[in-house]
Amino acid sequence: MREIIFDTETTGLDNKADRIIEIGAVELDNRFPTGRTYHVFINPEGRQVHPDALAVHGISNEMLADKPRFAEIIEDWFAFISDAKLIAHNANFDVGFFNAEFARLGFPPIDAARVIDSLALARRRHPMGPNSLDALCQRYGIDNSHRTKHGALLDSELLAEVYIELCGGKQAALGLHVEPQDSGTGATGDGPVRTTITVAARPEPLPPRLTAQEAAAHEAMLDLLGERPLWRMPD
Repeated sequence: MREIIFDTETTGLDNKADRIIEIGAVELDNRFPTGRTYHVFINPEGRQVHPDALAVHGISNEMLADKPRFAEIIEDWFAFISDAKLIAHNANFDVGFFNAEFARLGFPPIDAARVIDSLALARRRHPMGPNSLDALCQRYGIDNSHRTKHGALLDSELLAEVYIELCGGKQAALGLHVEPQDSGTGATGDGPVRTTITVAARPEPLPPRLTAQEAAAHEAMLDLLGERPLWRMPD
């Protein structure tokens, strides 16, 4: 199962007027990082970075002046995410900005069915919170000491570790053999599955763990309990 953990930085909070200026993403395969990442800075095409946003991510207009425009990176982004599931923290924010960028270029919005909000997962698992990315890193012992400002790739890398923990940690599977079960129609691909676990017979019984002295002491204790103690009754 291929998943993309992603994050954006923007010029501000209004996706109708503000623009995406950084995208970072990390690829997971069966909840393990593959080492493939995506990272790009984007020219906001004249939209100025709001001072409050600058204080959060530190990306200035001067830094973006020579960067590609969104239209120039969109095909590379589509190629990277392909048909994978998309995971973001507070996903409505990031997806809203992507959909606004797509609409400007005549592309359809992201299908909500392929998006997973890790913030919603965290709130279900830890209803008392807090569930910010920093708080979850602290909860799961993930080192985020180098996160002095927000950054799309760095935040994606941290979120990938958090997401794996939210999904149960790094044990992705037990490795059991799973076979499709024939539904009677001859088609097996979409029916229920039958898991077959083969346990080999032990070649010889394990030796008793009680010593002879312990067994004798137990019998002596039973002698004190009367003629028919429960432990001597036949099965």
